[in-house]
Amino acid sequence: MRLHPGGATADVDAVEEILRRGGDALRKRMARAEAHLEHVTAQAGAPLAAHALATIAAGGKRLRPLLVVLAADATGGASSEPDSEQALTRAAVAVELVHSATLVHDDVIDGAQLRRGHPTVVAEAGRLTAIATGDLLFSRAFAELARNDSTAQLRALSDASSALAEGELLQREDAYASHVPVERYLRRCELKTAALFEAACRLGALTASAAATELADALGSFARRIGLAFQLLDDVLDVSGPVQHTGKSRGTDLLDGTVTLPLILARERDPQLTAFDLASLASPEQAEELCDRIAATGALQTARERALQFVAEAKQMLPAILPDGRGALLDLLADAVVERYR
Repeated sequence: MRLHPGGATADVDAVEEILRRGGDALRKRMARAEAHLEHVTAQAGAPLAAHALATIAAGGKRLRPLLVVLAADATGGASSEPDSEQALTRAAVAVELVHSATLVHDDVIDGAQLRRGHPTVVAEAGRLTAIATGDLLFSRAFAELARNDSTAQLRALSDASSALAEGELLQREDAYASHVPVERYLRRCELKTAALFEAACRLGALTASAAATELADALGSFARRIGLAFQLLDDVLDVSGPVQHTGKSRGTDLLDGTVTLPLILARERDPQLTAFDLASLASPEQAEELCDRIAATGALQTARERALQFVAEAKQMLPAILPDGRGALLDLLADAVVERYR
């Protein structure tokens, strides 16, 4: 399990606690997914494989494939049979490949120079190569999942991928906007982030048992709330987080014109920010100054509280979805999303 470079100790501890409680079986499944992720990515051949592998090797929390595995275990259908294990590995890898593809494409759209503290594909190899690398990762994801021979699984990942594209379009429409309603912002978060969290849990349940459609739906609702909290807290971190933690300067999203919840809330509280034109930001230094102004309104704490509310709602759902303590590790994963931002 590779973790975010420079990440908070709490984040490492939270994920490590999940692995510890899951025992050798969980560690082996995650290690198998990691190895297969690299194997599948390397198969493309030069030059795209090198860029794709660099994207994968840059790390990350691997929360999405972990969700796939935990959902399968909680459903009670994950077995040690080779075919079952291979199907679970393919599902976990497919989700992470889609996630990695969106990161590469996002960096193209934003012209980002750094991702997780490393140069982006677009910064190193240019726009066309980065687009092709993202396309490669998308295609590998669906090629892997197709091997599971499950229409329901393919539909779950396809729906999430369509949501990701729709969310990106909404974000582009809202770029530099002077007013974005909170409801529209949350809808964007559902599409761009929460949809893939939801798909991860759905895939886990469906991989364990093709008949577990109701359980897949319920676990998807749980994961959607976790994904919303993840995005809200990520937007808080863009305003408050140091570069050694995030791998990018404070206010990078604001500099790109992305209207996030902290800015929306700050505009409601500070008349000068209400009239502030995001397009006037011309440097990282100016973006950091805007971050300080946003923080001074108390908007960050309000945004954190909203995220914590989504996590609390998710955790409250689990006993009914997975009685008899079967959701304990998923409950811990919800905590892991929060711990990273404390």
